[in-house]
Amino acid sequence: MTQLNTPYPATAYLTGFLRQHEARLGLEVVQADAAIELFLHLFSRAGLARVKAVLVGKRGKKVHPAVASFTAQADRYITTVESVVRFLQGRDPGFALRIVGRDLLPEGPRFAVIDDGPGAGDDDPLAWAFGGLGTADRAKHLASLYIDDLADVIREGIDPEFELARYGERLAASAPSFDPLCSALEGEPSLVDTLLDELTAELVARHRPEVIGLTAPFPGNLYGALRIARQAKAIAPSTRVILGGGYVNTELRDLSEPRLFDYVDYVTLDDGEAPMQALLAHLRDPSAPLLRTFVRRQGAVVLETDPSLHEVPQRDAGTPTYAGLPLDRYLSLFEMLNPMHRLWSDGRWNKLTVAHGCYWKQCAFCDVNLDYIARYDRSPADLLVDRIEALIAETGQTGFHFVDEAAPPAGLKVLDQRERDGWCVVWATTPEQIEPTQGS
Repeated sequence: MTQLNTPYPATAYLTGFLRQHEARLGLEVVQADAAIELFLHLFSRAGLARVKAVLVGKRGKKVHPAVASFTAQADRYITTVESVVRFLQGRDPGFALRIVGRDLLPEGPRFAVIDDGPGAGDDDPLAWAFGGLGTADRAKHLASLYIDDLADVIREGIDPEFELARYGERLAASAPSFDPLCSALEGEPSLVDTLLDELTAELVARHRPEVIGLTAPFPGNLYGALRIARQAKAIAPSTRVILGGGYVNTELRDLSEPRLFDYVDYVTLDDGEAPMQALLAHLRDPSAPLLRTFVRRQGAVVLETDPSLHEVPQRDAGTPTYAGLPLDRYLSLFEMLNPMHRLWSDGRWNKLTVAHGCYWKQCAFCDVNLDYIARYDRSPADLLVDRIEALIAETGQTGFHFVDEAAPPAGLKVLDQRERDGWCVVWATTPEQIEPTQGS
């Protein structure tokens, strides 16, 4: 679980890179976003019916207000959930008129923020935010609170590890031992676990992969990744599973836990392009060397890397591709009325990198020795423009989020010049990406 409004970019980057080498390496590369699929399985009529059935079996125990509200209105939630999801996907904008009347959707504890807000006591308590004409935004805000209510129900009544943007984060964040993760993976599955297992079975049956790459960018992604790996290997034991991503690159650099390799076969560090390329060659020819890859040898974890192998420069990394991802099924949420918060949860952004690493490398809090910071490699200006235009052609969307560690002003100046030349693109970074200060 990361964001509901847009895919996390790692798979798009790696798919775009590997597809350049499909013929040479004998590959067929596809990608899937299990996070959005899990959400859609759960936030559906069938999914909420299963939530209701679990909660009915727990009656008599002290319950959270969100759970009590759901059980009292469960049939209304089941009836309306798919309509709300379609509306937040942008597929039924006319449904906004039904939502803003506030008599269709059940309202749980999350809606208390409206009565406690700046317009409390007014005939229209949201008029201060939306006025008389903001029907679409008002409906999106109400629908988002509805989704948050349901997420609270699942967390408080079904699975305490579940959240919309993370799953099992407590099990992985700065974990000194693998024991909690292992116990959760091998223990009694929750409804969310069961749905993820079923989804994994669907994906394996659909694609029949020989190799699965899983990215875990944050602590709240590791448990889900390992659950997918566990189920995939139970179905197809010969499948090789590779784990990488931001969490691995920061938390597992000194990996020594052999039990992790009961679930995955390889763990790669830092940028995935070169290690994946080496690993896929190694799977075809075991004498081929590995790059920054942990493996288990004779019960012990070892890091195998060959200094003759080199990083993939930005110019050769390829254009990210969202091919295979259901871009029309992501949801735009408007939970908080702060415009900055809305920027990252409402609407879909194409993700792209102006430059690898950081041109500054002087912030006191940052580990500037890590490859993704230390190795600065800016994309050639014309190539960056070509990639932007390719993504616009593929997705039909002109919004870009540059996910650089520190977006270089020189690179952004190129885009500014293009805009003055009549190029209509919206792009965003965060302030700290552009203006780092010494000691910040």
